[in-house]
Amino acid sequence: MTDIPRRTASRTAKLASLPLGVAGRAAAGWGRRLVGGDGEEISAQLMAKSAEQLFAVLGELKGGAMKFGQALSVFEAAIPDEYAAPFRESLVKLQSAAPPMPPADVHRMLAEQFGRGWRNRFQDFDETPAAAASIGQVHRAIWKDGREVAVKVQYPGAEEALRSDLRQLSRMSRLMQPLVPGLEIKPLIAELRDRMEEELDYRDEAENQRAFASAFDGDDKVKVPRVVASAPRAMVTEWVTGRKLSDVIRGGTQEQRDKAAALLAEFHYSAPARVGLLHADPHPGNFQVLDDGRLLVIDYGAVARLPEGLPRPLSVMVRLALEDKPEELLTLLRDNGFVRAGSPLRAEDAVTYLAPFTEPLRTDTFRFNRRWLQRQAERVGDLRSPDFNTGRELNLPPQYLLVHRVTMGTLGVLCQLDADVPLRGIVGHWQPWIFDAEDESAGRHL
Repeated sequence: MTDIPRRTASRTAKLASLPLGVAGRAAAGWGRRLVGGDGEEISAQLMAKSAEQLFAVLGELKGGAMKFGQALSVFEAAIPDEYAAPFRESLVKLQSAAPPMPPADVHRMLAEQFGRGWRNRFQDFDETPAAAASIGQVHRAIWKDGREVAVKVQYPGAEEALRSDLRQLSRMSRLMQPLVPGLEIKPLIAELRDRMEEELDYRDEAENQRAFASAFDGDDKVKVPRVVASAPRAMVTEWVTGRKLSDVIRGGTQEQRDKAAALLAEFHYSAPARVGLLHADPHPGNFQVLDDGRLLVIDYGAVARLPEGLPRPLSVMVRLALEDKPEELLTLLRDNGFVRAGSPLRAEDAVTYLAPFTEPLRTDTFRFNRRWLQRQAERVGDLRSPDFNTGRELNLPPQYLLVHRVTMGTLGVLCQLDADVPLRGIVGHWQPWIFDAEDESAGRHL
């Protein structure tokens, strides 16, 4: 398409305006302080306006910018309330909404992917998109056999936009960091860039979804829509819809939030054992609650491939922390590359660092909420905290990076739900060696 370079330049200019806008407001804030304005009030106003601009631009641009915003939305619960509150609604919008693609572009993409006679595959096709995401939008249609289906169509030029956005966001990461305290932006952008290729080919997504649909077929807790047809830039699946998880977060009763949280935890911890895959995009826009009580899970473009289930070292690490065995834990951490070479890390410091993360597994039911997650972010992110120095001695091997981020993202959504979750029982069912003493020998021979 001849206008892609022009679009890319426009997108880059809009993204570049973000740090400039932040800098301009900061300068104005200094001026107001010099004439006697209240410092904390001015800082809060600047943060609110900067955040509002950030998420407005991310939502408008789709592509990598919107993907980045969706990733941030998962960790919203870890951001202090005084920063998160002003743009919480903007984060929610990023989970499932974006400006629609013109019908002519939709028709052109479907003709390219399914042939000029693409309409013959459908009894009916709704031109108005039912949903939009970072690199594509969804249309409701009736398949030729009468089934109601969802047609996912990739935006023209999505690949170029994605690459351009992530390059620009990476350059801006240090300037944007103050807008999301408690979350490291640069590694997050780097991981999004690494996952980009697999998300651009919908045939890979279709293969992932087929695997999940087969594993969860007939399940009484989770529903995965079946794939009907797929091509590199378009995909057709069963149409299934329910109540958005973001709606449950905002207005659900305590019982509804508790149930949704338990379903989400069950899906996350069972998938590696049942499918050999881990759904790696756990923002609320990818989950709905059906009328029959099941959790609907969509968007399988990003997965972690775990053919042998969740890596055993991660489970044994949790077990040793729960059992308060510092020396064995430190040995396991060193043997598996979790401690930087030559580090003087003490065993008791490693246990202290991990203890709060194992807290949800020490009781039958644990209340996940924003304050708990904020305390963890503050604890490991505060330069004055002993845990900050411990964290500097630790290392996250590349093969565990995606699993760690997805698990933390899932916990972030549980905290947004403000829910009581029977996590110990869920984890114990799918990773029994964490609590079963008979499996201790398995952990020693990793």
